[in-house]
Amino acid sequence: MKRIVLIEDETSVVSFIKKGLQENGYEVSVAFDGRTGVQLVQSNDFDLVVLDIMLPEMNGLDVCKEIRKTNKNVPILFLTALGTSENIVLGLESGGDDYLVKPFKFIELVARVKSLLRRSNNSPAQEIVEPEVDNEHIFQFSDLIVNDYTKKVTRSGEDISLTSTEYKLLLYFLNNPEKVISRAEILDAVWGVNYELGTNVVDVYVNYLRKKLDHQEDNKLIHTVIGMGYVLKKP
Repeated sequence: MKRIVLIEDETSVVSFIKKGLQENGYEVSVAFDGRTGVQLVQSNDFDLVVLDIMLPEMNGLDVCKEIRKTNKNVPILFLTALGTSENIVLGLESGGDDYLVKPFKFIELVARVKSLLRRSNNSPAQEIVEPEVDNEHIFQFSDLIVNDYTKKVTRSGEDISLTSTEYKLLLYFLNNPEKVISRAEILDAVWGVNYELGTNVVDVYVNYLRKKLDHQEDNKLIHTVIGMGYVLKKP
């Protein structure tokens, strides 16, 4: 049974969501303030975090940032009445994986939950001796190497630390080398949701990747194709 923690201070909303998720086969824990939510996540192994932004003690954005300091993999779904494009981007920039605006249909919440759990790499850490190199799990593009078995990313032999969403975005580029990919395609493939709010989350995360991968101006891998999207191509 998948374990979900709901960090929400409105008791009526908590009751509604908890009952519905339990009826769909999920185990649900609840925190009514941000600080307690952080403590719950840090002391338990949850499969998903559902997080409001307007919370007592610590707001949801700070909760998300605090969680990401120790857990970069657990999916975080923001659930809030703050539905502007700017708020959506702030939530995703703080480390969230998806964003659902109140009021919402419960069937949509369940769909988002299932989508995030499917895409999650949040499996218990294990000490694994890396097997012999299996080309099926190794992506190499120029001097960039990604081992999708160990989730290790290096460029020119230098280790690169990526968040879960940054890693998914990079993997999507690696699966589509030299192809010009539109922002809509990236949103659908990486976030699994068709945003219709004009959000610039793709641009934000591409810039995050560039800062970590492209240190030299003449050695960039991710390029902008004006009016069309992005492309991963060799310098």
